[in-house]
Amino acid sequence: MAGRTFAIGDIHGERAHFDRVWAQLPPLDADDTVVFLGDYVNRGPHAREVLEILMALPLTTPAHVVFLRGNHEDAWLRVRGEGWDEFVLVPEHGCFSTLRSFTGGPPPQPAEKPSDREMGLLASGIFLPDHVVEWMAHLPFWYEDERAIYLHAGLPRGPEGFLHPSAVSPAAKMAWVRTDDFVRNYRGKKVVFGHTPVTLLPTELSVYTPDDPDDAWVNENVVGLDTGCGLGGFLTAVELPSMKMFESRPKKIAKELRG
Repeated sequence: MAGRTFAIGDIHGERAHFDRVWAQLPPLDADDTVVFLGDYVNRGPHAREVLEILMALPLTTPAHVVFLRGNHEDAWLRVRGEGWDEFVLVPEHGCFSTLRSFTGGPPPQPAEKPSDREMGLLASGIFLPDHVVEWMAHLPFWYEDERAIYLHAGLPRGPEGFLHPSAVSPAAKMAWVRTDDFVRNYRGKKVVFGHTPVTLLPTELSVYTPDDPDDAWVNENVVGLDTGCGLGGFLTAVELPSMKMFESRPKKIAKELRG
């Protein structure tokens, strides 16, 4: 089937998970589109390698490739521009792993703290190459085709209901918003998003394998693809319009939504 769209969830520096999902995708052609939902760095040990692979993809696949900006890319841009210690120094955000990936050190151990020198590098973000920062700065916050709207986090409400991405200001809200209201009450053109781990979404509202709360979160209006890659989970991609799922965890390959 030509003209397919493949959306890929939050990778978070996990090259092995990305490689497994990418290898499962069918051969792509020029009529296909691949949309990455953001959060390519932090937490996982291979942020640099993941970025190098992704940035080269437009030259190595015939498909149209779209990279969206996640909140972790947005945060690094803020760090490079004005500093944001409150983000980079929180261990759960995984920025230390990204630093080590770029500087050549070993992946941090769970209780390991940055050295004084590394603290300075984290606070400034200066270790990120300029071409990477420029690439991040040009990432859009949303993409739309005939099948769906794609964004990192979600849509905020306006006076008359949830806003179309073109009406969201500042657009960066779409990389950060996380509300129960969106997943429960949004109605309209299908939205495919990441950002919020599926384990935090209301399981009872998902029609996709509701017996498995780790799976992608799907209903008629929204599709959540953050299945915890970088947090001990796995990476998920979806093919539209078939709604076929691809996962990096073993023995859960190319499942198809039916009904």
